[in-house]
Amino acid sequence: MSETRTVITRFAPSPTGYLHIGGARTALFNWLFARHHGGRFLLRIEDTDRERSTDAAIDAIFEGLRWLGLEWDEEPIFQFSRSARHREVAEQLLAEGKAYYCYASPAELEEMREKARAEGRPIRYDGRWRDRDPSEAPAGVKPVIRFRSPDEGETIVRDHVMGDVRFPNEQLDDLIILRSDGTPTYNLSVVVDDHDMGITHIVRGDDHLTNAGRQSQIYAALGWTTPEFAHVPLIHGPDGAKLSKRHGALGAEAYRDLGYLPEAMRNYLVRLGWSHGDDEIFSTDQAIAWFNLESIGRSPARFDFAKLENVNGHYIREADDERLADETIALMSRLNGWQTDEAFRQKLIALMPGLKERAKTLVELGQGAAFLLAQRPLACDDKAQQLLGPDARALLARLVSRLEAHNDWQLAEIEATIRAFAEEENLKLGKVAQPLRAAVTGSTVSPPIFDVLATLGRDETLARMKDQAA
Repeated sequence: MSETRTVITRFAPSPTGYLHIGGARTALFNWLFARHHGGRFLLRIEDTDRERSTDAAIDAIFEGLRWLGLEWDEEPIFQFSRSARHREVAEQLLAEGKAYYCYASPAELEEMREKARAEGRPIRYDGRWRDRDPSEAPAGVKPVIRFRSPDEGETIVRDHVMGDVRFPNEQLDDLIILRSDGTPTYNLSVVVDDHDMGITHIVRGDDHLTNAGRQSQIYAALGWTTPEFAHVPLIHGPDGAKLSKRHGALGAEAYRDLGYLPEAMRNYLVRLGWSHGDDEIFSTDQAIAWFNLESIGRSPARFDFAKLENVNGHYIREADDERLADETIALMSRLNGWQTDEAFRQKLIALMPGLKERAKTLVELGQGAAFLLAQRPLACDDKAQQLLGPDARALLARLVSRLEAHNDWQLAEIEATIRAFAEEENLKLGKVAQPLRAAVTGSTVSPPIFDVLATLGRDETLARMKDQAA
């Protein structure tokens, strides 16, 4: 790679759906490579499929990239708006004899396909108009323009991941670059856009590897510098099968709504197919410093929800409590209709150290804090109900009278009172804390019980206990 040119990468999704996880990883790899080299990361929306491209999908791509923190460096390019430029290049190739008009009818093309199938050959255009004079064209037929592919030798794609990939030119037929209605095709549009955008490195899925062979031929015909390629194996599920929704092939916004943090997603995604020694957890700044194309593996990565949850749990434990509280409130308000105020926010912040120790997602944080919003009398879950038998309810009644004596509701005082009560009852602390937790939270799982009581406050705690006491 030349050290004098600015590295420019791009992410070029088709806006026919959400930003799926494979696309998010492709965008991340391009973003990291550009940032590593102090270059630019560009965004191109390949919206030439007018029937399937939607504004909603474009918005989802923008939102997904922003949530992941992958900001692009210039205004996005919309491929469809550049159709005139693509046609101009097709006409240039035609004028230079590097492309030609093809008048083959749909029936002729189907006959070619049928013959190839019958003979067990790959389906390719047979070049019947490659050297014919357009004066022989049938009347009333609108031609396509086909690229005149070299028919001898081979095309070599030098790839940072796959090494040298060789395509015998006889296997790459003369592809259509301009349809009969004047619309350009994918491989031409991509080459023209990447050239005009100054793209130096193309990092994308290895399902585009054959396209790289075709595109390299177009670059050569135009006398343009071919960008450097890195074709990344696709992501598979844990079972090694192609990634599907059951494996985690969801949109970026789905992971946001499942309660994952963007920095955790970046850390997890960069490790899907790329590695830096045995490092599993590292910051985005470290990823930028370390990222290179040569450390991308040649085998498909396997998506593992359990590993993603563990990574996310690490980042939750490391995150600022106020930020976690705000993000949890925003998420649960959107998903579960939480209605909260500043007093609730302060309570959630106070409880966050205990909540985040065992939570792996923001949703789990929200579930762990939901007892703060519960209306009396609490609806206890099945396990909590089992703890609240007659003896436990009688115990709670005795504890209520002890706690009611305290008007200064401070954590240390609450803890001392309950510990002393357990000793007087000849019980281990857990035998008091478990039914107490069930009574005030409706669950058997919560942050530390003394933190819970201090956060709920004297009046709410005692009221909830009395609801359950015998």
